Amino acid sequence: MSNWSTFNSGKTIGTVSDGVVTLYDEEHTSIARLTLKRNKDFVSVSLNIYGWMDHTRFFNSEHDAQREYRAMRTECVKVLGLIQSDASDIKIWDAISEFVRRFP
Repeated sequence: MSNWSTFNSGKTIGTVSDGVVTLYDEEHTSIARLTLKRNKDFVSVSLNIYGWMDHTRFFNSEHDAQREYRAMRTECVKVLGLIQSDASDIKIWDAISEFVRRFP
C-alpha cells in the first residue's frame, strides 16, 4: 500500500506560476512533498521533507525528470521511515546525506 497521495486533491496540477507549470505533485503521509514542474528552459523535481530538507534537481528533458521523480519517490521512503520511527537525528541526517549523494 502506498502512502503517497495527490497533494491538495490535485488542485496544484496544471497551475502556472512565473511560467512554471506543475505536472506532478504528491504528498507522503503529511511528512513530505514531491513535485515535478516544467518551464520553457528546464524541468525540476523537488522533494521537501517537512522540517528536514528541501532538495531540487534540474533536468533538460521531461523524460529524464519523470524517471528520476519515480526513483526519488521510491528511495525517499527509507528516510521517511526513519523519521516516522523516531530514529536518532544522526541516523536521519545520514540517510538524507546518502539520498542527496544518490540524487545530486
